[in-house]
Amino acid sequence: MNSIKKITANLILICFLFLQSGVLVLAQDTKQETPPIPIIGQERKQESPEKKLINSNQKFIFHGHAEINEGNTPEENIFTGEVSKVTEGTTLKMTVSSVLSTGFNIEGDEFFAEITDDLYVEGGVAIPAGTIAHGTVSGMESSKRLGRDAYVNLKFDYLITPDGREIPIEASMTTQVGKAASVAKVVAQDAGITLAGGVLGGLLALKWLGIGTAITSNGYTVAGGAGVGALLGAGYALGRKGEQVFIAPGDEIKVEIDSSIELPVISEEALKEEEKHLDGLNIKIANYKLEKDPFGELNTITLSLLIKNQTEKTFSSFDMALINDYKAVYYASPFGSTDLWFQKIMPNSYISGNLSFAVDNPKRKHWLVFYDNRTRKPLARISVNNAIRRIDKEKKENKKKKK
Repeated sequence: MNSIKKITANLILICFLFLQSGVLVLAQDTKQETPPIPIIGQERKQESPEKKLINSNQKFIFHGHAEINEGNTPEENIFTGEVSKVTEGTTLKMTVSSVLSTGFNIEGDEFFAEITDDLYVEGGVAIPAGTIAHGTVSGMESSKRLGRDAYVNLKFDYLITPDGREIPIEASMTTQVGKAASVAKVVAQDAGITLAGGVLGGLLALKWLGIGTAITSNGYTVAGGAGVGALLGAGYALGRKGEQVFIAPGDEIKVEIDSSIELPVISEEALKEEEKHLDGLNIKIANYKLEKDPFGELNTITLSLLIKNQTEKTFSSFDMALINDYKAVYYASPFGSTDLWFQKIMPNSYISGNLSFAVDNPKRKHWLVFYDNRTRKPLARISVNNAIRRIDKEKKENKKKKK
């Protein structure tokens, strides 16, 4: 709900700025300019109609171009030399870049999504996080009576990796559940307000006469089977509409690969994010957790930190922050772990504890930054994503050892 409010507020602000700038441009354009005084004996140069049109609308034309740089090939050293097969049915986690809704999208609408998790294969990564996927709305249907929810079908046809490769792909996802599950869900939820015998009768009627009959008759077979005791409850179920689909930017979707594809394996070393280190300050992110805030939003990143300070500087939690790849800065949050909140990290000391940060989108890349407490100049910058990759790798290796 909070995310919907944020989106609405941002849209209103953008519309206001757009209208305001448009009014200013029109006001400037409507000013009458004094025509130039012709020089005697000199013929006035006639402009072509096309040039007159361009000049008269110069303020309203956007100039730009698009290029495909074919010379921009990926660096060879990012690959291990191995090729891996990504099989049909493999799941990719993504977040969409724009709102997708059965309320205002139509079939054929295009959109982009970003892969949020590395797709690991033997020896490295086949599809790295940050890869952009191009998709289209391949089908949709609004909510209907009998509590049947709306659904949207999405198709994906190519990927663009961070190293610039374009990969053809066949992948899809749907929010649609089977008609059996949809109708049974409504019976289970809505007929629950009637007598127990009525619920049982409705379910038996659905089983004996079939879902097709229940749908084509607008669900009256359910009411008939339920009997007189369930008539009011079944009538409510018939009239209730299902929910619309609303996928907001930042929401995670799970996309299934429909056709196997062979891809070169990228080394994990090549995917490491750039970091900045301060001599004498050793920082290790030992663990990472994504937790809910008091409002139920899954947006709190909690880091388990091991810090060894052999510098002459003193640090505190107020000298630390998370910064994402959009340069947004997030300081330590009181809604989460506060182990390090009031602890000083003195010179020649070692300290450990947890610290939480409330962020807008936990799926973005983040860095833990240490600032100079006087100049506020960033002194160290540690990649959270590098730490997550290392932690995941250690967990997998430990599982193999146990087997």
